Amino acid sequence: MADDALLFVLPERHPRLGAALATVGELECAETPAVLGWLSAHGVPASSECVRIVPSGAEVLIPDDAERLPVPLSEEETVRVEQACAPRSVTDMESELLSFRDTTQDWRSLVHRALTSGIPAQRIAQLTGLDPQDIIQG
Repeated sequence: MADDALLFVLPERHPRLGAALATVGELECAETPAVLGWLSAHGVPASSECVRIVPSGAEVLIPDDAERLPVPLSEEETVRVEQACAPRSVTDMESELLSFRDTTQDWRSLVHRALTSGIPAQRIAQLTGLDPQDIIQG
């Protein structure tokens, strides 16, 4: 494993870049003492929308004033991070939200991705049938 991605804490008032760590699913590196200590030092939980990840080579997306940490990923994890960072159309995201009604697996990750895509919480509630408060607290 090499440093295949960068975690960073998105400063306030910046557009959401990369993917929220919570949206890519479980990463082996997220449970390491180095990452846990880094998150603790910055006073943010891994589930925070301001904890972002980008694949190696996308460092130019990270704001200069953002705290960053290189992390190793497996091949499969690298693919997931790259997919989570790829732009998606609102239509694709809404289709995924509609299909959510048939499943309850990993709904928090789906909601994070939808919010990151710019879909308002009220629209997510409308498409999924989730309580708007659950979406906001997600």
